[in-house]
Amino acid sequence: MIADEQLFEGTHNAASVYPREIVRRALELHAAALILAHNHPSGVAEPSQADRHITDKIANALSLVDVRVLDHLVVGDGDVVSFAERGWLLSS
Repeated sequence: MIADEQLFEGTHNAASVYPREIVRRALELHAAALILAHNHPSGVAEPSQADRHITDKIANALSLVDVRVLDHLVVGDGDVVSFAERGWLLSS
């Protein structure tokens, strides 16, 4: 692992996530792949449609610079949902 960083912070019900900032940071670190993670303050780890949409946008943006998204983990109270385990990540 090269780094473990928090790039964005949200409120109890929303967060602004900018794919360009994730791409910029991946390039700065010379990363070949990354794992995304965020928590749901509600305690429910089930990903929303917005979570799935932003993950696809991030993966598409990163694919343009040959960086893979290995997983996106959503954390709730005592539960974690893995996009990779569910087969939700785009193929690279």
